Amino acid sequence: MNKPFSHLLPEVAKSHAEIRTAPSLERRRLRAYIAMLVIDLGLIMLGFALAGFAYTGRWWEARAMMQAQLLLPMYYTIAFYNAAYSTRALEQWRFGVRQALVALVIGAVLLNFVAFYLKTNANFSRVTFTLGLALSGVMIIAARKALALFLKRFWGGKVRNELIIDDGGPSFWLPGAQTISTREAGLSSERHDPFMRDRLGKVMRNQDKVVVSCPYEKREDWAFLLKSTGIHGELVSEPAHRLGALGVMLYDEQDRTTLVVSTGPLGMRARIMKRCFDLAVAGGALLVLAPLLAVIALLIKLEDGGKVLFVQRRLGRGNTFFNMLKFRTMREAALDHDGKASTAREDDRVTRIGRWLRSTSLDELPQLVNVLRGEMSIVGPRPHALGSRANNKLFWEVDGRYWKRHALKPGLTGLAQVRGHRGSTEEEKDLTDRLQADLEYLNHWSLPRDVGIVLQTLRVLTHKNAY
Repeated sequence: MNKPFSHLLPEVAKSHAEIRTAPSLERRRLRAYIAMLVIDLGLIMLGFALAGFAYTGRWWEARAMMQAQLLLPMYYTIAFYNAAYSTRALEQWRFGVRQALVALVIGAVLLNFVAFYLKTNANFSRVTFTLGLALSGVMIIAARKALALFLKRFWGGKVRNELIIDDGGPSFWLPGAQTISTREAGLSSERHDPFMRDRLGKVMRNQDKVVVSCPYEKREDWAFLLKSTGIHGELVSEPAHRLGALGVMLYDEQDRTTLVVSTGPLGMRARIMKRCFDLAVAGGALLVLAPLLAVIALLIKLEDGGKVLFVQRRLGRGNTFFNMLKFRTMREAALDHDGKASTAREDDRVTRIGRWLRSTSLDELPQLVNVLRGEMSIVGPRPHALGSRANNKLFWEVDGRYWKRHALKPGLTGLAQVRGHRGSTEEEKDLTDRLQADLEYLNHWSLPRDVGIVLQTLRVLTHKNAY
């Protein structure tokens, strides 16, 4: 354990390897969503093709297929809106069927309404349209049932990870959920400690829901911790104002009530869009900048013969650790792996090539690899070293909300950076300004805003505080 933190967590002698991370079911659900989308497309087209054949005797009859093609955009718009493609639709096939049929009927009504006002419904065949709807609906019902059987047979019917953390509170259970005891696992919610946060983050990683059962006096600590993990979190508890509850869940079979205290800043569709944006930008940038990266690596090597990359442990999403990559800009003998001393202007630890890299922010380019690995994002709160301080205080000692900034993946750039909050943190205000921008970003994320921050970053690559 690193020296600066040896006093914070003396009893954690267990290896981090002991903490078992739940397998991610998000990709599995995404594949199931895509399968439903493609199957519905095929079945609606097939339904209208069969209807046209039954009525006219011609396969793929033009008017019937035109009706299907006009119906599909309206169907998908309503189906996405009413959760026909959702986790609940995967777990409860009858719900998925009901929502899909509602989307089909409303889409048909809207299509006829639009066609009536455009005076084009004369081109519609009432028989093929009605028969096509009926056949499509029947086949969608059969397909949803078949998908449910497939999920039960090959996935055990499990499409989400649920975890119960028992910290000495009332008994609680969920079908298929994993239960972990804080006493047996050596976990605690009480102290502001990055190593304990890392252990808890690893336990909660890839969980879709975490329910904590704890005594009354620990509820506020657990509520704060769950809000900083970026996942859906609940507390087995009676209502309490200080927890900042977002909703109440009632589990009738146990006569238990939980408070929803966190939901995560982004839903699944938003996470998919953000990840696609990350992959597109990071992958494209690495291809375009490959010659520049090679030249920089060569210059670093020629200057003193040392390592090209500097690897430093930083705090990432869910307050877990990851190894962040940078081009080495300091003499190897002077490297600061804990980040205890902020780089000062005219710092004699910085090499000649390192000074140029820092002034142009080119030393950050290897983090594109962190983005491809899924450890970072193109835009997000910048990751900090564990020993980073402001006014000689660790960051989380300055403001307890610091942990909440890790509800999203850290970013290569961020809102704080484009607002000019860069460089060393000599005063507490240097941190609180950045923290305020990070929390604002989490609360108001959008893909256009990410694009805007990237474009603004190009204008502030060189900055008076970049040294």
